[in-house]
Amino acid sequence: MHSADKHVDVPFLPWALQLFNERVETLAKDDPEAQCLPVGVPRYMFDPYPFQMIQTADRVIFIFEGDNYPWRIVRTDTEAAHPKHLKPTWMGDAVGHYEGDTLVMDVIGFNGKAWLDQAGHPQTPQQHLVERYTRTDSLTLKYEVTIDDPGAYSKPWTTSNTVRWRPKMELMEYVCQENEKSSAHMRDR
Repeated sequence: MHSADKHVDVPFLPWALQLFNERVETLAKDDPEAQCLPVGVPRYMFDPYPFQMIQTADRVIFIFEGDNYPWRIVRTDTEAAHPKHLKPTWMGDAVGHYEGDTLVMDVIGFNGKAWLDQAGHPQTPQQHLVERYTRTDSLTLKYEVTIDDPGAYSKPWTTSNTVRWRPKMELMEYVCQENEKSSAHMRDR
């Protein structure tokens, strides 16, 4: 289970707080995940589904079991930089480097459609994330993310969680069916 390590006072802009409250009041009926759409980042790191990280010489690849986007590629070669013309996406464009034992990722290029978390914190295309992944011991991964989104929040803010490694665990197939029937009931509330 991935959940925040501690409570954070989120510095909402008024419109973002209003939208967040609407999402809470309507029991997240418009959640992209309920419509078989990707949930985006940093939400993947807080949802309960397992994932794997695979490191090669010039990239780190994330493979997710659940939600609606099964992979993420982060360029880590020394020449890695964001392209000048980004097509906005659910996951954004990530480039990474190591600071000691910590993988630091700079992420921009969001489409603004994802939710930051299951609670419904909004994002805009202005969002810029800095993610930090640190293996604190052989069974623990510390995740910290700084969210800088001047379209939704009055200042940058940071949240974190701890992910426990489960030895010998294998990812299972996960399918979000296009013809699923449950989300229609959520929208009818």
